[in-house]
Amino acid sequence: MQRHKILIILHVERIQIMVISSSHIYSKGNLDVVKTNTANKINAKNLSQNGQIQIYQSSYRGSYTSIIRDSLRNAALGRKVLLIQFMKGGVKQGVDHAVKLCGNLTWVRSSHSFDQYNSEAFENNKNLKKSIHESTIELWNFCKKELQSGENDQIILDEIFLAIEMKFIDKDDLISTLENRFISGDVILTGTDIPKDLLLMANQITELRS
Repeated sequence: MQRHKILIILHVERIQIMVISSSHIYSKGNLDVVKTNTANKINAKNLSQNGQIQIYQSSYRGSYTSIIRDSLRNAALGRKVLLIQFMKGGVKQGVDHAVKLCGNLTWVRSSHSFDQYNSEAFENNKNLKKSIHESTIELWNFCKKELQSGENDQIILDEIFLAIEMKFIDKDDLISTLENRFISGDVILTGTDIPKDLLLMANQITELRS
C-alpha cells in the first residue's frame, strides 16, 4: 500500500497542486479543487502577522502519527507546543488533566471520545451525545484562549474538522479565531472533510492517501 502526499500551493489567481509519491512527482495547474475568486480571498495582512496555517487531510482517522512525531521533536528542540485532540479522549482526560511531554509539549484531549464506528449508539443516547458536545465545547473554549495567548510556538488541532462536521463547533467561529490568532508559529489542523473556506485560508495543504 502506497501513501502519497499532495502539497497545494495557493496563488493569487490559480492553485497549483504537486503530488509527491515515493517514485514520481506530478504537477497540475488550474485545478478546480478550490475556486479562488475575489470575494473569497482571505485578508493576507492578518495572516502574515502569524505563522502558517497548515491542513492535513486524510480519508481515514488515526493517520497523523507524523504530526505527533514532529511535535515531540519541536518540543525537544525547545519550542512550546500545544497538541489538542478533539473527539478523542476518555476517563481522567480533558482540559484539567493535560499531559506534559519533553517539558515543552502540552497534550490535551476531550474528556469524552466519539466512536465513529458506533454512531448509532451515539445518536440513540442523548446523555452520551450531550456529554461529548459539552466536553468538545470546553476543549474548544480552551483552544481559543491559547490561540490568543501568544504563549505557544505551535498549536495542533487534531480532528477539529470532525467536530465541525458533527456540528459541535461552528465553522465561522473557527475561521474568525484563526483570523484573529496571536501565535508566532504554525497552526496545524487535521481531519477528513475540510470546508472550502478553511482550504482557502491554508498556506499548506497535505493530503494523505492510503
